[in-house]
Amino acid sequence: MPSRFVLVSRCFCCYNEDSRLRVLRYMNMKHFTRGNPLFSLCGLNCGLCSMRLGGHCGGCGFGNQTCPLTKCSIEHGAIEYCFQCGEYPCEKYDRIDAYDSFITHQRRKSDLQKAQQIGIENYTAEQVKKTKILNNLLDCYNDGRKKTLFCVAVNLLELDELAEVVKQADTETQGMPIKEKAAFISSLLQLCAANKGIELKLKKKRGMGI
Repeated sequence: MPSRFVLVSRCFCCYNEDSRLRVLRYMNMKHFTRGNPLFSLCGLNCGLCSMRLGGHCGGCGFGNQTCPLTKCSIEHGAIEYCFQCGEYPCEKYDRIDAYDSFITHQRRKSDLQKAQQIGIENYTAEQVKKTKILNNLLDCYNDGRKKTLFCVAVNLLELDELAEVVKQADTETQGMPIKEKAAFISSLLQLCAANKGIELKLKKKRGMGI
């Protein structure tokens, strides 16, 4: 049986110009790849996402081509990050931080700005350290109910703040049952966040599931 690609190729000449462009975009999107699995095109920290940790998503450009920004990137020269576009920030970013999905969206614009300012290599190095902290939290402090909290906290708190929280918890929770350890470090994270006016939970749009 002919492949889908062969069938498309055989009748490609029959398409009008708009249809040809749509087919080309579809084919390009299916082969859209990026070099950084930890930080997305639009400023999501994929390495700190519960979906990626669970093996359900490879991250932006790593098997996930359904996002409309993929098409936008291809149309603007296959840029790696939105801040590399001459039109950034465009209307797509007007309310991009308003609601969350499986991962918090609350710092997309500020994280893109930070990556642009300090350089993507330095930003990615910081994400690698945050990923290690998140894995430690999940391995040593998760009672089965803290995965979302830890993912949000590692996204929204600074690296030095997270390191200090973990250091204190490691010292003061030795010998504690896992539920007590989870409660202790959760309270430290919540306190640290509250001091900065940050709420450690996903902001769901009404009527929209996670």
